[in-house]
Amino acid sequence: MHEFIIRKATQQDIAAIYNMVYELAVFEKEPEALKIGIKDYEVAFSEKLIDSIVAELHGEMIGITVFYMTFSTWRGKCLYLEDFFVKPEYRKLGIGQKLFDAYIAEAKSKGARQAKWQVLDWNDVALNFYSRNNAIIEKNWWNGKLYFE
Repeated sequence: MHEFIIRKATQQDIAAIYNMVYELAVFEKEPEALKIGIKDYEVAFSEKLIDSIVAELHGEMIGITVFYMTFSTWRGKCLYLEDFFVKPEYRKLGIGQKLFDAYIAEAKSKGARQAKWQVLDWNDVALNFYSRNNAIIEKNWWNGKLYFE
């Protein structure tokens, strides 16, 4: 069994987090959608707009969660999971579950009334993972967005 560690990210982790987000974008077949750089992440992290819990093995980052607090006018405080990724070669080792558990613990420690995220409809592995964690997958809501360059 691999001896990985789960820990809160620090400012020194930002470049590795950014690289893993890029890997996630490639996995999701949208690498061109990543429009910001490491500096944007550094600012967001230092201003506490985002936070992260990472998985590490022998000094190498192998998994991430990136999240931020938001507010639901129906439910109250919500910790939104923006990105969740484990490198493919480290999947099926329990790393994703440990990261997700740490994210849920973080949500509860911050007084969140819910945890929320999106999952692509073609990602059966992720859908099954969330199902095993008793998540509610809403299929009746559509996402809307506008981009400002």
